[in-house]
Amino acid sequence: MAESFRLEEAPRETQVLFSHADADTRFGASVFWVRRGILPESDMGEFLDFWQTRRDGDKRGIVEVIA
Repeated sequence: MAESFRLEEAPRETQVLFSHADADTRFGASVFWVRRGILPESDMGEFLDFWQTRRDGDKRGIVEVIA
């Protein structure tokens, strides 16, 4: 998300997507999000690789949403 993103300002109907537990319960999806600038761009690949790797070592798909 953009550095200026504020969850409390997001449309109410989308806020469930920013809670991992709620998104999992409602949509069966694991949602992890990060604001731009929190991680150096050089670390983003490592961040994505970590969250893409399942406990059994297989990879799950990752979707990037650009709005």
